Amino acid sequence: MRGIQIKEYISGPQEMRVTDLPDPTPKSNEYLIAIHATATNFFDLLQIRGKYQHQPPLPWVSGSEFSGSILAVPSNGTATAFKVGDKVFGAAQGGYATNICAVESALRPVPKGWGYFESAGLFVTAPTSYAALVNRAQIKKGDWVLVHAAAGGVGLAAVQIAKAFGATVVATAGSKHKLDVAKRFGADHLVDYRDEKWAEKVKSLTPKGGGVDIVYDPVGLVAKSMSCTAWNGRIIVIGFAAGDIEKVATNRILLKNISVMGLHWGAYTKNEPEAIKGVWDGLFELMESGKFKGTCFTDKEYVGLESVPEALQALGARDTWGKVVVKVPQEGASKL
Repeated sequence: MRGIQIKEYISGPQEMRVTDLPDPTPKSNEYLIAIHATATNFFDLLQIRGKYQHQPPLPWVSGSEFSGSILAVPSNGTATAFKVGDKVFGAAQGGYATNICAVESALRPVPKGWGYFESAGLFVTAPTSYAALVNRAQIKKGDWVLVHAAAGGVGLAAVQIAKAFGATVVATAGSKHKLDVAKRFGADHLVDYRDEKWAEKVKSLTPKGGGVDIVYDPVGLVAKSMSCTAWNGRIIVIGFAAGDIEKVATNRILLKNISVMGLHWGAYTKNEPEAIKGVWDGLFELMESGKFKGTCFTDKEYVGLESVPEALQALGARDTWGKVVVKVPQEGASKL
């Protein structure tokens, strides 16, 4: 197969190279999958530099999220969900390659009416946003939801999920183009968070200026968001894209009866595995009813593993929106 192997930590994606590698040998409980599209993630940028919390032993193939077709099923007879030829998406170490091995729990079927390109970036972002809004924040019809970085991968997922549940969405982003993207995916109101008075503008949009019911924050804007959060509001901490981990005055949480909660989707497998099926069932219902669509970046097309470094550089420079997905042509396969 071909892939991007990391033999030693590097300074950035510009040093990544595609090489010929031995075909992966699946363990007895693993599927072998031909990759047709692979998605980029910020944690890939950290991992190639040796700065991520999960570092596999060198050498390893970079990448994680992907979509493709089943080439072989587990040899131990435990395969129940998929057969050879089935279209799947998922996540496992080694997504920047033409082939990958993955266990059944790391795979899902490509939704009806979806292609490889659209589904490649679903596995991490979609359930993160669904679990945050539905399981943690208990979103309901009529809620006002503030989505920060609304044009990002998790942000566009959150916008669509909130709208599907009957909420009014206020989207923030750092450029007109990204705000336009958020609007295209369903956001009702748009606010540029480069404006120092963005919190005041958000609050003024809400009924009687009472503030938003839910804040979805993958950036690190909890403290500032409290000034536009309603009584009994819920703030969900998704990540810290701004770089700094905040220190929050807890008296403000008390005074407005605010709940601040975290969402670590990756830890559900270990701590709350029984919740995973419900999240995916809910997502598939939205996807197959047309209420949730793919969030792939389409301003520029990336084709072939050789374009992964360029895609990652664009992602790291915040020059993109949604999920940046690279198409991976397979010999003898139809076009994506």
